[in-house]
Amino acid sequence: MKPLLTHPSRALERLDPWPQHADDLVQDLELETLVEAMAHGDAVVADVARHALLAPLEEEDVIAYRQAALRDALAHPDAVRCLYVLAAAALERADEASWTFTPRQPSSVVYDAREVLTAHLASLRELRDLADTTATRQGAARLTSPAFAGFFERVRRDFPDEELWELERHLEALRFRGGVHARVSLGTANKGSDHRLRLHRARGPRARAIGRWWALARGRPAIFTVHPNGARHATTATIRIEPGSPNALRALESLRDRCLERTAEALQDGVDRLTAFFGSLRSEAAFYLGAIHLAERLQELGVATCLPESTPARGRALTAQGLVDPCLALRAGVSPVANDVDADGIDLLLVTGANQGGKSTFLRALGVAQLLLHAGLFVPARAFRASLAPGVFSHFRREEDRTMTRGRLDEELARLRAIADDLVPGSLLLLNESFAATNEREGSQIARQVIDALTQAGVRVAFVTHLDEFARDRHAGGDATTRCLVAERRPDGTRTFRLREGTPERTSHALDVYRAVFGDEGGDGGPDAPTPN
Repeated sequence: MKPLLTHPSRALERLDPWPQHADDLVQDLELETLVEAMAHGDAVVADVARHALLAPLEEEDVIAYRQAALRDALAHPDAVRCLYVLAAAALERADEASWTFTPRQPSSVVYDAREVLTAHLASLRELRDLADTTATRQGAARLTSPAFAGFFERVRRDFPDEELWELERHLEALRFRGGVHARVSLGTANKGSDHRLRLHRARGPRARAIGRWWALARGRPAIFTVHPNGARHATTATIRIEPGSPNALRALESLRDRCLERTAEALQDGVDRLTAFFGSLRSEAAFYLGAIHLAERLQELGVATCLPESTPARGRALTAQGLVDPCLALRAGVSPVANDVDADGIDLLLVTGANQGGKSTFLRALGVAQLLLHAGLFVPARAFRASLAPGVFSHFRREEDRTMTRGRLDEELARLRAIADDLVPGSLLLLNESFAATNEREGSQIARQVIDALTQAGVRVAFVTHLDEFARDRHAGGDATTRCLVAERRPDGTRTFRLREGTPERTSHALDVYRAVFGDEGGDGGPDAPTPN
């Protein structure tokens, strides 16, 4: 049985190996801030959240399946917490039972597996009780999504009371309180063959059977009755083994283990299956628990959230109302300035304007929103609609190479070349001040060639840049697939951190930053003086 809480047909995907360029995406979009908020100090939730954000769903129906489950989780957080705690406790009980997966004697496997299965049986009863509770709820208190409703229905169907009681009886029988009873045939040269374990119920403290080897270990004689050819009423022979017979004891232990081989294999398979089930349940419950933590924290900060709408990649849809960068909100402890964007049918979203005007923040907000959409999570916006992307990639400016093995432009182009190998039509590429490590004219020429090649190949690009020549030429060309956004700046130099559609300016207003640091006497130009090219 699979939980199927995050996907209609498979378990929550784990990334192995880690996706190429994932480290750049985590660094550029500051995803660890998001992961920490989702984890709330839980390492398991952090690991699940990290993998979920970087393993995008690409099917609209699967995203809708997960979003429906997310609605249930946000409406009934206590049920999700119960599932997570229950699954985590089941795995902890299994660990306490000292179960290991190294090759061992069948008798040791039977002993440990019995203890683990006993612990799992208790967890299954708790899970069944939780499923019964959700089934008896009425109205809005009931979980109705296909994921959660289907899961609890399968629990009630696959673990009925009679089967749980039957499992308990089998586990009690595997304690072998009356000894290990088996049937062994004599084969060639009187060697044992066809070893079979037989169910035996002890009739008293003197019940005797093959396998009463522990009597020898306690210093008492052990008496074994042998029925030739397994015939119960045939002539029998009684063998008495004294405590000081180590060779006989080893022979009996070997016989016991041969008889328990099939049982050990079946029990180990049962342990593997149930442990895998509770492991998947913990991971999938952790995904929704992380979403609950994030939703509660953003709600405290006053950040609006919504379930995004997805469209096929070929539609090139992108509209947002009140979009914010959740990582900035989590770091600053306040709700940031929100922005709207209408870029349906756009191949290139060009963002220019004043330094420290919120351009990079907007770019990160856009990238995080796209990843959250693909993860089946909510987006920090009043409304968000975007096409699915086969991949999200980022190329942000880096610090100077301290080893001096290559220049900044060389390093930028090398990283972009590596990204280009993985871009496919529909991919989303986030460029932040790329190609700025050279002069204006050369940087604009490089940007023009790179952007043209990418958009012609069907890649969607969001580009924050101070390359005025490139931006003005692109805007003047009247390309209907290009949308220009400009960071607002008031006449006194104040940044509003809002972006509006407009014409790229000839200045990035760097003097505003200079005066903020050195004072008004530091410059001789007006606040709107153009920056020299």
